[in-house]
Amino acid sequence: MSPGTIKAKVVLEKVAWTRQMLDDLRRLPIADLQSFVGDPRNPAAAESFLRRALEALLDLGRHILAKGFGLGVVEYKKIAAELSAHEIIAPELGETFVEMAGYRNRLTHFYNEVAPDELLQICTTRLTDIEVILDAILAWLRANPDRLDRTV
Repeated sequence: MSPGTIKAKVVLEKVAWTRQMLDDLRRLPIADLQSFVGDPRNPAAAESFLRRALEALLDLGRHILAKGFGLGVVEYKKIAAELSAHEIIAPELGETFVEMAGYRNRLTHFYNEVAPDELLQICTTRLTDIEVILDAILAWLRANPDRLDRTV
């Protein structure tokens, strides 16, 4: 695969989706466990919104690596590691992102092991990690405008 240009349209779609999922998570009753589990739809919605936010962020990373660097990376943890290796995100963010990719895999493949209290803790303490990584990727894109294809 040869490097080319990163599609601005894809970037905008993935960024918008990630932000929408985070907004949806924050609208859930996550002030305390009793409110959160009071309606069984809340943990289910939180799980879905969180997984989809992580997938969109990882898909954005995959697109940048594929189009910008010619790397066909499919495994989510590897996407996170490669973003760090190519200095798109800082090493400490890379470690956090690898951890988040692993959590996405748990949400997808071991969903029955994710307890509502664990999910609530992530929703109340770790959503900013997603935003920080997203902001770092966007900062890298702003610093490298020549890598973007802005055609519609």
